[in-house]
This record gives sequence, structure tokens and C-alpha cells, in this order.
Amino acid sequence: MRSKRPFVIVTRKLPDPIETRMMELFACRLNLDDKPLSKPELIAAVERADVLVPTVTDRIDAEVLAAAGAALKLIASFGTGVDHVDLAAAQRRGIIVTNTPGVLTEDTADMTMALILAVSRRLAEGERLIRSGGWTGWGPTSMLGHRIWGKRLGIVGMGRIGMALARRAKGFGLAVHYHNRRPVPEEVESVLEATYWESLDQMLAHMDIVSVNCPHTPATYHLLSARRLRLLQPQAILVNTARGEIVDEEELLRLLDLRAIAGAGLDVFEHEPAIDPRLRALDNVVLLPHMGSATIEGRLAMGDKVIINIKTFADGHRPPDRVLGSML
Repeated sequence: MRSKRPFVIVTRKLPDPIETRMMELFACRLNLDDKPLSKPELIAAVERADVLVPTVTDRIDAEVLAAAGAALKLIASFGTGVDHVDLAAAQRRGIIVTNTPGVLTEDTADMTMALILAVSRRLAEGERLIRSGGWTGWGPTSMLGHRIWGKRLGIVGMGRIGMALARRAKGFGLAVHYHNRRPVPEEVESVLEATYWESLDQMLAHMDIVSVNCPHTPATYHLLSARRLRLLQPQAILVNTARGEIVDEEELLRLLDLRAIAGAGLDVFEHEPAIDPRLRALDNVVLLPHMGSATIEGRLAMGDKVIINIKTFADGHRPPDRVLGSML
């Protein structure tokens, strides 16, 4: 480290209280206009920084890391997911990577539950009908959706967010099912009244609602492949608040267009921020701009974790949220 105040480069605009505290503690270069950095700009940043603070919009790949200067020893990512960082390349260069786990759990679970309700009850369609001026009044067969009480919810990935969703789902009368690499502890399963499926294929074929809540890793890319999506029942809806790359979007589009499945609620997309225009044209899809974790409280908590990770590292200690190694 070049000095007691590490030189920290932040790639996006962060909440004002977080930026103020970072300026007090570190030598910082902020991104006040919030324009995403280009690849050449990211390369220039890693050449100079002691600490880089990227977000999920920054692709810190092997080419970027190959340009890192000797001073760069920490990538303190502002976010829970680390699929935007080449962890293996960082490890080879001796760069520690940290993230901000745990602080977005409840916010993302809230948004997942909201999408389940929005798709099932056609909330976005109803809102568009009102705004268009096309609503002529109540009718007994108008805007009929489906109740979720008594339906089967299949959670793909029973981590923190999956379990938080399961708690909410119980309150709405949903039967909770899940697929995970391994079952959760029996006491947790009992409290959540959750049924474990070792076979993802079999679970998908029996669910009314499927929620994607696993991280994006090489092993989960297109986990919901074209073949698996075709296992869904015609009345099923799919909700994704995790990462777009986990779902084969092309096949999902085809099934939605054919009404082979009932609908989808998507907060993430395979090629975001580019959104396939065919998705925007469908009326059985609720689309959100990756806002599942977008609460003021969550963003401040994320910033606090970034600061703690940097300060702990600068003081010569192991950062509490180190992910390098455990995620490989």
C-alpha cells in the first residue's frame, strides 16, 4: 500500500453519505456524473488504484486485470454478485475481492414477491389500461388473473434470498418447494414448511410459480435451459430477480409468445441493459429495470460494507467479506 490513505477509484455514483465518508477515510476519485466506465477507462483505473470499487455494470475481466498495477491489491465490489469479476484472474495476481453479502436479502425477496403478485394478478396490464384511457368500468369478467393462495412455488436456490422469499410465500398461502445443491438444515426446512427436490427437472414440471434465486456462476449459466423451460406447465409463471444469464431468454420468449407458459416477471435480462424488443411487446410479462435491491436503506448498507472492507484491509487485516477462493 502506498500510504495510510489508500487511493480508491469508485466506478459509479454512490449515495452521498457513503461518498462523503469515503472521502474522509481514503484518497478517492469518485464518478460524480455516474457514467459507466468504458473498458479503456477501467484499464486506466486498475493501473493507478490501490483499491477499485466497481459495481455489477463493470466487467472486470482477465484483460482488465492484466493491466493492473502493482499497487492494486483489493477489489471491493459494491454489490452481492461477483460474476462481473474474473475471480481466477484476480487470484493469480494476488488481488483480494470482496462483496456486500446479506444486506439486500429482504429487499430482493420483497421485489420477488411483488413480481409474483404482479404477474398472477395482471397488475401491469391493469395499470397500462388505466393510463391509456381504455378502461370503461368494472365488469365481472374483466382483467381476470389467478389467486396465488394454495399454489405451488418452486424456489431455484435456497440461499439467503430464497429463504426470505419462502417466509413471505408462507404468509400468502403458497406451498413452498425448492431445489438447491443440497437440502437446507431440517430445522430450517421445518420452519419454512419447505419440500426439497433433488431433481430440478422434476420440480419444474410440478410447479405453478418458479422463482430464480441462485447466483450466476459458470455452473448456473442457462441452468434453466430450453429443455428445462419446456418442462413448465402451461399455467406456470417464471420470476427472475437473480441474473438474466441463468435463464435461456430466447426459449423463454418463445414459450411466452406461444402462451405455452402463462407469464413471467423479470427484473434481470440476459443481455442487459439491452432488452429484446419482443419482450417489450408481450402483455404477459412484467419487466423491471434491475431494481430488486434498489432501496435507500440497502444501498447505504452496501456502502457501509464496502467501507469496512477497505478500512479493514488498509489496516492490515483480513476483510470480512472476502469472496476470492470461496467462489471459485
